[in-house]
Order: sequence, then structure tokens, then C-alpha cells
Amino acid sequence: MFERRIYWAISAYFFFFFVSFAACYSLYSIWLSKSLGLNGTDSGIVFGLNAAVTLVAQPLYGYILDKLGLKKNVLIFLGVLLAFSGPFFIYVYGTLLTNNLIIGSLVGGVYLGIGFQAGSSALESYAQKLSLKYGFEYGRARMWGSLGWAAITFFAGKLFTINPDYNYWIASGAAIIMLVIILATKVDVSQEDLTQSQSVSVNDLKALFKLKDFWILVIFSLGVTCAYNLYDQQYAAYFYTLFASKSQGSQVYGYVNSVQVILEAAMMFVAPKLVNKIGARNSLLLAGLVMSIRIILSGVVAGPALLATMKLAEAFEIPVFLVAIFKYLNENFELRLSSILYLFGFQFSRQIGQIVLSVLIGSAYDQFGFRKAYIFLGLIALFFDIISFFMLKKSITRKTRQHIG
Repeated sequence: MFERRIYWAISAYFFFFFVSFAACYSLYSIWLSKSLGLNGTDSGIVFGLNAAVTLVAQPLYGYILDKLGLKKNVLIFLGVLLAFSGPFFIYVYGTLLTNNLIIGSLVGGVYLGIGFQAGSSALESYAQKLSLKYGFEYGRARMWGSLGWAAITFFAGKLFTINPDYNYWIASGAAIIMLVIILATKVDVSQEDLTQSQSVSVNDLKALFKLKDFWILVIFSLGVTCAYNLYDQQYAAYFYTLFASKSQGSQVYGYVNSVQVILEAAMMFVAPKLVNKIGARNSLLLAGLVMSIRIILSGVVAGPALLATMKLAEAFEIPVFLVAIFKYLNENFELRLSSILYLFGFQFSRQIGQIVLSVLIGSAYDQFGFRKAYIFLGLIALFFDIISFFMLKKSITRKTRQHIG
């Protein structure tokens, strides 16, 4: 019974976290272009600086989470921070961006990076720790995050056309509910858990740098998975241009995004079965292949219906990536370093890719158009996915996995 309470508590936290995240971020590129008047290059700078702050936050989160173990400090911090989403977006962020793009991007990057982008990865890693301790599938809990995203995005487009501020106040309300949930949840932290978490040190991070398999994971994340975020960054800004009016495009995008995330939630429920059947390594490669082809086809197809179909295909790759990466880490590295590995080796590398390519892709949108930029981006991801086929380590048993230190 206690285990079920933990499952439902973390599932509910996932739900409201992603309600808050989506309320602020699902129409972020439209807000930048439509409400603030930024062009593709300026938006690329904003996204790049957002990614730069996230880059710093992720390894810190990883070390802190492994050092804290199952303590709830990070989740409480996220609840408090995101409760200020509404005031930040409405009264601070937009004004800063319109007056000074660089300063606004840096300030926004700190808030969005720590609160949402790195924060979501920290939440996922903490939930993985809980799933291992209490015996439930991580993907089944993460599914509720997808449902939370879908719940708000179904209305976000319409609310945006009425007043974008409504979405930001919803984000604050959802964060307050998150905070109440985690404060009311008791997580049993045993002496064994404390001993394991306290054994984590900076030397473990240094030891990771000496492992070939760690750097192979970094290459995969840098070359393949970062393309997902680069594709999504300005997709909404492109999508609504295909309609007679921006308001109509924003509403339809909201519906498409909502359906995509509902499908994603359904796939999150079955992804563990797929990953267990074909293996973590093969699942990562398969998700990368699907993503690459989807991005390339987004530059080939014409019209909002076919472009929306490419967006809906995300529903397959995201759950498979999320479930497979944790299983891959558990098979090939030490469990006590799972947060460092996920947030540094996997997510940190994605942010490196975003920083390097955000401005380049943003400029490509302006100079060559979205379609050519998508083909270019998809081919890069496909190239690295093919390389990873020969490099990623095949699944092994825990008895033979390589230990650190």
C-alpha cells in the first residue's frame, strides 16, 4: 500500500509539473515571435542562452541528487520556484527581452533552465530512483507528465489568443499544487540509502571522464537527441504561418500538440515492454532513426496536415528515449551515479548541441526557410545515429558491467 502511495504521489507531481511547464513553454516560440516581435535569429539567441544556463544547471542537479539520494529537497525547491512563473513571465521576462535581448535571455535562461529544462530532467532522475526502490515502472509514472502537458496544451492555444497571461497564471497554480503534494508525501530513506548517497564524491565525476563508454553516450546525445529540441524550438512559429491567421494557427497548434502528448502518454505506458524486448541500446538507436526521418520529412512535406503528422510522430520517440536511457545507464554504469550520468552524460550533452546549433539553425530558418533547415537538421541526426550503431555498448548483465572507482 505504501508503494502505491509513492507511485501516485510522484505521478501527480509529474502531472502538475508538466502542466506548469507546458503552460509556459508549449507556445514559447509563438510568444517570442508574435507577442514580442523577435525574428528567427533573435529567437535562436534566446534559445541558445536558455540552453547555456541549463548546461550549467544539469550537472549540478545530477551531483546534488546523487548526494541527496531519496531526500525531497530538489522537488520542494522546484515547487517553490515555479510558483512564481506567472509574475516572472508577465512582469519581468517579456519586458527584459524587448529592452535588451541579451540580458533578457540570460535572466530568462536562469529561470527556465533551472526551473523547467534542467528541472524536468532532475525530476525524471529522482522518479527513476523511486521506481527502483519501490518496484514500479518509471515509464508508467512519467506517463502522467505527458498527460499533464496534454491537458493544458489542449486549451493553451485558445487561451493565448485571448490573453497569454492566463497560461502563466495556470503555471503558478499548478506549481503550488506540486508543492502541496510533495510536502504531504513521506519517502522512506533507509540507512543503506544514506550510505550509498553519501559515498558519491567529485572523484566519481573525474572517474567518469576516463570511461570510453561514457564519451560514446555523450556523442550519441550530442549528435542525435539534441535534434529533437532544436526541431521543436521554432516549430510552432512555422506551423501557424501555414494558416490564414496567426490566431487560427495558434489554436490548431494547441490541438495538435495536445493530441501528440496524449499519444505520447499512451506510448509511455507500453514503452517499457518494447525496451525490455529489443534492449536498451537498440531502443535508443530505433528512436533516433524515427526522429531523424521525421525531421527530414518535415522539410519535404507541404501543408499543415502533413506537417502536423510529423509532429505527432514524436509520440513514439520521446517515451522510448526516456525509458531506454535509464535502462541503458543501469545496465552499464553504477546505480549510485544514475543522476550524474543522466543529467551530465545525457542531458548535458544535449544542451551542448543546442548551444552550438541553436543560433545556426535559427539563422538557417531566416535565410533558407524552415523546410531546408529541417532537412539539414535531420541529416545531422541520422549521421550520428548511424555512427552510434557501431559505438553504443550492447546490453550486458549487471554482474559484468564496468564499475567506476
